[in-house]
Amino acid sequence: MSRPELPLGLSPEDGVTTSPPPVGYEQELHRGVGSFASFAAGFSFVSILTTVFQLFGLGFGLGGAAFFWTWPLVFAGQMLVALCFAELAARWPISGAVYQWSSRLAGTTAGWFVGWIMVIGQILTVAAAAIAAQAVLPGIWAGFQVIGGPGADPSVGSPTGAQNAVLLGCLLLLVTTVVNILGIRQMAAATSFGVTIEIIGVIALVLVLFFLPERGPQVVVHSTGWAGHGGYAGAFLASSLMAAYVMVGFDSAGELAEETHSPRRTTPRTILRALVTSGVGGALLIVSGLMAASSLTDGKLAAGGLSWVLTDRLGGVVGRLLLCCVAVAVFACTLAVQTSGARMMYSMAREGALPFHRRLGKVSARTGTPITTSIVVGVGAALALVVNVRQSAIFTALSSLCIAMLYLAYLGVTLPLLVTRVRQRGTGGLPQGVDETGRPLFSLGRWGVVVNAVAVVYQAGMTVNLIWPRAEIYDLTGGTWWLRWSALLCIGLGLAAGAAYFLARRLHRRIELRHVPHTHTEPPLGAEAVAEPA
Repeated sequence: MSRPELPLGLSPEDGVTTSPPPVGYEQELHRGVGSFASFAAGFSFVSILTTVFQLFGLGFGLGGAAFFWTWPLVFAGQMLVALCFAELAARWPISGAVYQWSSRLAGTTAGWFVGWIMVIGQILTVAAAAIAAQAVLPGIWAGFQVIGGPGADPSVGSPTGAQNAVLLGCLLLLVTTVVNILGIRQMAAATSFGVTIEIIGVIALVLVLFFLPERGPQVVVHSTGWAGHGGYAGAFLASSLMAAYVMVGFDSAGELAEETHSPRRTTPRTILRALVTSGVGGALLIVSGLMAASSLTDGKLAAGGLSWVLTDRLGGVVGRLLLCCVAVAVFACTLAVQTSGARMMYSMAREGALPFHRRLGKVSARTGTPITTSIVVGVGAALALVVNVRQSAIFTALSSLCIAMLYLAYLGVTLPLLVTRVRQRGTGGLPQGVDETGRPLFSLGRWGVVVNAVAVVYQAGMTVNLIWPRAEIYDLTGGTWWLRWSALLCIGLGLAAGAAYFLARRLHRRIELRHVPHTHTEPPLGAEAVAEPA
């Protein structure tokens, strides 16, 4: 049997060091991301220290201790999605991964709307990640509670806590924007450092909390701490927001594919490693926190989350030291999400798919990064915080809304991928080939259709669950109808604004240009498609 053809631009002598230009594009971005930095990008976006600390209290308050079981359920569903993404990352390692994959599978029109939703969702996710600073910094030093002073309520559900969260979040966004502007190597170094600290912090936290148990691990089979009435199913679904919010962003390794060495080989592995590491570490963190909490029924765990557990059980000094690890993780998470959003916007802009695309699609010759998109994402996230400065419901509403939009965008990839698999079942649906080392590309083989189908069903169900107009998520005021329906309203308005721009853009191009060449290739029909460069 003959050896599969290497991707164009490679030869067996090239080994692992050759990283040819991405499909259909000249290489403009600097390749400064190695294997660990690629893993760090995905792990930092997920960032279990950031997001578990940020939403532990919410998940526990909505579902009691048994909310833990939403974690393995969401992990299983997202692993199916990640497996599909790993296949696509091996075949099209391009910035703007979700947008690019959807465009090649479903056509450029569908891909544009998926990219549009993804950009909005990522900007809101950056804002939601930056809010996590409020869940950590005042616990380290009371002076971080600037609004209202050290004695004010730091909870993000309180007026003083919400306003202070906006202030700290904007300051954090300023720092991450500067790091992004400096260049990919600086960003990769900062993210790698943050992930190293985060992994050490997770291990230390889990070990410390497991050695301070107030109860056994069987706590997770009871709904202790749930203050609701009636059936538990609705509460369980609502509490799954915590797990759904944590386990997204593993695709961000794909966003950096054009800046990664040997991306066809590296990116699929780092996507899966980031999710598996996060899934295992997060599960241990939740169980250890439930076991170590001094009380599950006095309301303090729901209000203060894991930050309260640390300071309560470990005392001021040790608890604050561990919270410093969490603060580093919050910085790395915000940085990774902002980088991912900037690359998505850049990928669309260089094709003329966004307003002001000439400026947004420009790469700095000095840093090799798209500076303007980094600034736009940072400013957009800050605006999302500032316009809600007097609304204490911002925390839960933003968290659920941004993840619902990411789930919609993910569905815009996995659904057309499933259609492609079914239509071309005899060929496997995707082109086959080899990576930079000559090994076969990552593939699900005959399991592709089954894995893909279950992933689509899971995503559709979770998207409905996330946008469901629950008062406890979207309307903490208890009587503001537009807040309760804000997820559907924001998604609807976002799609309407995108449709208006898209139609105007197409009409303008037909009148002025008649024909605009597009860099996308058609959806893959055979194995020969893999001959395109990485």
